[in-house]
Amino acid sequence: MKDKWQISKKNQKTIKYKYMLNKKLEKKQNRKLTAVSLFSGAGGMDVGFSKAGFDILWANDFDKNACETFRVNHGDIIEHGKIQDYIEDLGRFKNVDILFGGPPCQGFSVAGKMNPDDERSNLVFSFMDAVEKVQPRVFVMENVKALGALEKWSSVREKLFKRADELGYKFKQLIILNSAEYGVPQKRERMFFIGIKNPKTFGKEIDLIKLLEKHKSKAPNVGDIIRKLGKAGSPSNPNTCNAKITTASNPILRRSPYSGMLFNGAGRPIDPSGYSNTLPASMGGNKTPIVDENQIFDGKKGWVEEYHKTLWEEKGKPLDFQEAPKRLRRITLNEAIQIQTFPNNYKFMGGTNSIYKQIGNAVPCNMAEAVARVVKQILEAK
Repeated sequence: MKDKWQISKKNQKTIKYKYMLNKKLEKKQNRKLTAVSLFSGAGGMDVGFSKAGFDILWANDFDKNACETFRVNHGDIIEHGKIQDYIEDLGRFKNVDILFGGPPCQGFSVAGKMNPDDERSNLVFSFMDAVEKVQPRVFVMENVKALGALEKWSSVREKLFKRADELGYKFKQLIILNSAEYGVPQKRERMFFIGIKNPKTFGKEIDLIKLLEKHKSKAPNVGDIIRKLGKAGSPSNPNTCNAKITTASNPILRRSPYSGMLFNGAGRPIDPSGYSNTLPASMGGNKTPIVDENQIFDGKKGWVEEYHKTLWEEKGKPLDFQEAPKRLRRITLNEAIQIQTFPNNYKFMGGTNSIYKQIGNAVPCNMAEAVARVVKQILEAK
C-alpha cells in the first residue's frame, strides 16, 4: 500500500505542469506593457501612460526644447526631428502593445485658421503611417475636439477610420473627453481616436466611455492650487509673466464674467472657485490667463466680477482707465504646470516662453492616465 503522502508520477507531472503554467502567467502579469510615443512634446501624455504601467521604448518630437524636457524626465529615449524621417525605422518596434501621440492640432482648432491645407493637418496621416509600420496591439491618437466633432472635418475622420480598417484594427472608436472630469482643473475637451487590433479576448462589445466612467475624479479648483503654491513672487511660486493687463476699449460681453473679452489680448480671467479654460500654447504674453490675487488670498470680491457687472449695467461702456489694478496678474509657470497636472518635481528646459508653450501644448497628465488605464484593462483582459 502506498504511503498517503506519496505522489504518483502522473500527479507529479500535473503538478509540474501547473507550476510552470503559473510561473508563465506570473511572468506575463509582471511584464510591463510596451509603448512608442509620437509627437511627444514635453511628455504630458507619457507621464499618464508611465503612471498606468507602460514602458515607453522610444519617443519623438520636432521641438528641441520639448525634447530636452522629455529627456531629463523620461530618459534618453527621444529623437528630435520630423516624424516622417523616422517612420521607416519604426519597424524595429513591431507588435509593441501601444503606439500613442497627439499630432499637431493647429490646422483643425477653432482657435486657429482651420485651414484644410495646413501641412500640420497631414500629420494625423503620418501617425497612421507609423501605425502601419509598428502594428501595435492598440493605437491612441489625441487631437482637438473640432477634429472629432465638426462637419468640416468629417472627410478627415472618414479617412482615418478607413485607414485603421485597412490596417486590421477590428475595433475603432472616436471619443471626446473633458479633462475636468478626470482630475484636471481645466475645461479642456479633446478627441481620442482609439484602435484595437484584436478585441476578441475582451468580449464582443467594448464601450470606452463606460470603461472611463470608473476613472473619473473631481479636480481641485484653481484657487486651491494657487493658495498651496503661494503668492506670485514667493520662493515656491516665482512670478514669470509680466505682460500688462489692460481693459479692452470694445469689450465683448457674455453672461459669465469669465467668458467674453474684457481685456486686450486673448488671456481670459480664471474663476478661482472653478476650472481654467484650455491653457493655450501661446501663453507667455497677453494670451496668458489672468487671476485676481486679492480674491484668492484675501477672500475679497472678485474685481473681474464687479467690472463685468458695471459693463453689463452700462451696456458695454468700458471704465475710464486702461490698465487693470495690480491685484490682477497672469498665471505663473508653476501654476500652469499644476493646472496641466504635471508632477511637482517635473523639470522643464528652455526659456520662459518656450516652457509656457510646452505646457500649453501638452496633454493633461491625469486625463492621459485615465485613457491609459482603460487601454491597459483591455490589453490585459482574460
